[in-house]
Amino acid sequence: MVTINDYAGYWDRYAAGVATDAPEESLKYAFGWTQYEGHGPGDELLGEPATALELGSGRGNAVAALATKGIDATGIDISSVQCEQAKRRWGHLSGAGYVCGDVVDHLIDTDRRWDAIYSIWGAVWFTDPERLLPLTRDHLTPGGKLAFSHAPAVPRSYGAQGFYAAGFTGRQVWAYRWAYEPEGWTEILRRHGFVDICARVEPAPDPDHIGTLIVEARRS
Repeated sequence: MVTINDYAGYWDRYAAGVATDAPEESLKYAFGWTQYEGHGPGDELLGEPATALELGSGRGNAVAALATKGIDATGIDISSVQCEQAKRRWGHLSGAGYVCGDVVDHLIDTDRRWDAIYSIWGAVWFTDPERLLPLTRDHLTPGGKLAFSHAPAVPRSYGAQGFYAAGFTGRQVWAYRWAYEPEGWTEILRRHGFVDICARVEPAPDPDHIGTLIVEARRS
């Protein structure tokens, strides 16, 4: 059994199986913070940024949606397939930029700061917060906003959570996601210099279904 060391290849294969909606639908539901289409908050979670960076931008829909509102938005994704798809689909939009690379490496290599940094079921879920959060804070403007969402933690199962990245058949390959209760995220963010932290689980449309962890915080 091996741990994934070719994350780019893994996400390239994932991208190949993702269906593409019509542009109008993609923009309408671009900020799907939850896993239920049309349910939950929208881009108002970011406040009113002039600049924004998405960590794990996938097909680039959220970046494109911000660009249509006059925001200078950049998305970074480790998958070259997803980056090329995003550029082909949205590259004509002024203010929409897409970078292919690892989010940690990118933040280490750039001096740029953004008013908002966000992740929608993206890189924040798949990256050790002890590595990512200090870099994220350093690349926010004073008072800048961090927002992210992903699945809530399974009760009493926190920290790095292994999963079989190729499913339950075929090669034995695993990867990791990081999961904490809202209180756990609040403590971690506070320790890394964030303030005005709001971490919660957004209920699903059906109260018996899985909700969505949504976290907001600001750089002091």
